[in-house]
Amino acid sequence: MNQERVAINPVDRVEILTLMDNYVDVLLTNTEVVTRPPVSKSGTIPSDTLLAEHGLSLLVTVHVGNDSHTVLFDTGYSRIGVIHNVDMLGVDLGRVEAMVLSHGHMDHTGSLYPVLDRIPQRIPLVVHPGVFDAPRFFGLADGRRLLFPQTVVKEDLLKQNIDLMESTTPTPLAAGTILVTGEVERVTSFEKGLPNASMERHGEIVKDPISDDQALVVHLKGKGLVIIAGCSHAGIINTILHAQKITGVQEIYAAVGGFHLSGPYFEKIIEQTIAEFKKIGPRFLSPMHCTGWKAIHQISQAFPEEFILNSVGSVIALQGTGGE
Repeated sequence: MNQERVAINPVDRVEILTLMDNYVDVLLTNTEVVTRPPVSKSGTIPSDTLLAEHGLSLLVTVHVGNDSHTVLFDTGYSRIGVIHNVDMLGVDLGRVEAMVLSHGHMDHTGSLYPVLDRIPQRIPLVVHPGVFDAPRFFGLADGRRLLFPQTVVKEDLLKQNIDLMESTTPTPLAAGTILVTGEVERVTSFEKGLPNASMERHGEIVKDPISDDQALVVHLKGKGLVIIAGCSHAGIINTILHAQKITGVQEIYAAVGGFHLSGPYFEKIIEQTIAEFKKIGPRFLSPMHCTGWKAIHQISQAFPEEFILNSVGSVIALQGTGGE
C-alpha cells in the first residue's frame, strides 16, 4: 500500500470522553489523567445510571491554544445507550463538528441516527466505502452463519444533515489536528483479521477482510501520537504502524480503544501483542470494548504504570508540552 505522508498539526491537549463501552463502574476514582463522572452532582444519589453495552462511542476533543475541536468516533450498539449517556453526562452534541465510523458493524453504529438528530448543524461524516458492504456474516463453530444487521445504509445516510465523505485514504479533520487513518495496511505476521467473517459479493460468499476498519490519530505536542482505535480488526499493532507511516511521527504516547483480543482465536495473540507494545513503548494504554477481559488483565499486569481502566463516562485527558 503506497501512501504519502499526511501532515497532522500538533495539539496542546486531547480529551477522550467515553460515551459507550462494555464496562461501567461508578465507584472508580480520579487519577492525574482520568476524570470519572461524580456519583452525585446535587447531593442526592440519582435513581438512574450510566449504561454499558457491547459497543463503543468516544467523544474526542483537542485543544490548540484557545481553540478546540470535537469529533465523535462511533455510536455504540443500541439506539438508546449513547443518547441516554449523553443526557446523563450533560454532553452538548451541538459542539460536534464531524463524525467518524470506525467500520460498519452494529456495535459501532447503533445510535448513529438518533445522534445525528441531536446535532443541529450540517457536519461531515467520514467512512471507508466498505462500511456499506452487505450482507456480512459471522461464522459459528457448528458451521452456521449469522447475518450482521445492516445499520448503515447509504441511501438513508444521504437523507441526513451530513456531508458524506467516503475515503480509503487518510482524512484530516478538525483543522488538521485529528486524522482518520483510512484503510490500515496489514503487515504483521500474527494479526490476521476476523477469521470467521464472510460476506456476499457478486452472488458468492467470500472472506470479509473488514477493510473498512480505521482509527483516529492525534499528535500530542512534544509527546507523540495518540492512537484511538474502534475495533482494530486490522490489528492494533498494524494500526499503530500505519499511523507512524502516514504521519512520519514515530513516538507513540498512548493507544486507547478496542484492540480486539477477545475469544479463543485472538487470545492466542495476546502475548505477541504485548511484546510489540513493549517495543513501541507507549506512555498510556487503555484497552476498551472488544479487547476482552483476559487481554485487559494481562495488559494491566504487563504495563502497571501505563494501564488505564476505562469506564463509561470517564475522560482521559492527555497533556502535551505546550499545554502544561
